[in-house]
Amino acid sequence: MKNHLKAMRAERKWSQVDLAERLNVSRQTINAIENERYDPSLPLAFQIARTFGLAIESIFEDPEAESDSQTAVRGGKQP
Repeated sequence: MKNHLKAMRAERKWSQVDLAERLNVSRQTINAIENERYDPSLPLAFQIARTFGLAIESIFEDPEAESDSQTAVRGGKQP
């Protein structure tokens, strides 16, 4: 799942360790999420959103929703 975590963390000048400590997870977890090797659980995604003061949708992109919206623009679902 695409996300903006790395850029948002950098804007706040937080290291991966800083963010990991705020979320009570490992630095490796932050690294894996940022590099799209791991999708966070829903509770962790909510915790990340609260930490940044944003909606989940502002941080994580649903690739299925993007596909659905592109299909809708073309006039409906393809068989």
